[in-house]
Amino acid sequence: MLTFSKYQGLGNDFILMEGRSGQLSEEIQSPDPSWVQRLCDRRFGIGADGLILALPSEGDAELRMRIFNADGSEAEMCGNGIRCLARFLADSDGDGPGRRWTIETPAGLIVPELQSDGQIRVDMGAPFLEPSAVPTTLATDASGLPVGEVDLDGVTLTLAAVGMGNPHGVVPVDDLSTIPFERWGEDLEHHPIFPARANVHFLKVHGRSHLEIRVWERGAGPTLACGTGACATLVAAVLLGLSDRQATVQLPGGPLQISWEKPGASVFMTGPAVAVFDGVLNPDLVPIQQAASNPPPTQEPVETATADACSEEEAQSRVQAFLASTSLDSMINIATESLEERTLSRLQRDVQP
Repeated sequence: MLTFSKYQGLGNDFILMEGRSGQLSEEIQSPDPSWVQRLCDRRFGIGADGLILALPSEGDAELRMRIFNADGSEAEMCGNGIRCLARFLADSDGDGPGRRWTIETPAGLIVPELQSDGQIRVDMGAPFLEPSAVPTTLATDASGLPVGEVDLDGVTLTLAAVGMGNPHGVVPVDDLSTIPFERWGEDLEHHPIFPARANVHFLKVHGRSHLEIRVWERGAGPTLACGTGACATLVAAVLLGLSDRQATVQLPGGPLQISWEKPGASVFMTGPAVAVFDGVLNPDLVPIQQAASNPPPTQEPVETATADACSEEEAQSRVQAFLASTSLDSMINIATESLEERTLSRLQRDVQP
């Protein structure tokens, strides 16, 4: 049975799956985009902004994270997602305040830490400002920030680009409520100035320590929060002369505390991550391991094809036999054993002084 947990950070929600011991099949570790889309569908699946897998490290880190957007595409990093992953790990292992994790991501090594108030503080690493590293075709200004202008619907927008392991566009505006948010967000996500597409954030400055953004996430569309986007926004606002180096960034789902001490330093993000529910996938939703399509050259093709066919047939047969012989209550009991352990550790953590 394949269990999962649902977590959210400021309304940015994720499906999390435990695979640190290598228990997830290759079909789940490197999932087909259509399967991710099905899981994340809010009417026909679990419903989420993305899927996060906790996997064995490939280097010296404690574990590796892979995150997939709701459209099935893989993201390099996600600030809200890694906070949810840290909270999930703490709940699973019974960890308390002060626990730090070193986590491999496509954006590099990220280090979240559990705080005494239950929030997660994350060292997000230094921002990428070299245009080729964002990536963007915008040129840098005197401050070293990639900036430029884009014409949309006859309106000229000034925007900046910042990389936080994934690309971001930041657009200062006077009024967040009157802009054609979804049209501009989608247009800028796919604009040629962002060769790898981009997350887009429309910024309203309320004060030097109070910023507000609306979020359009690459591969997901409008979301309630984006942690890397809040970090990118602060960096852009500082270099544009609009913000102090520490500020509250208000997102539709709530506030994040962002700080950036100096150029070249890490950006730190502090915010919540909350468990929503645990569950188990219907066996029909679990990808069945497929046999290799290209047999090793040392084996006879006919024999290999026969073995492969038997392997797949046996897998299908086992699933059907399990469904036929096991009641729904029994399946729930099987899954509940591991879920109860996580819930118990979470409750024990919450009642600690």
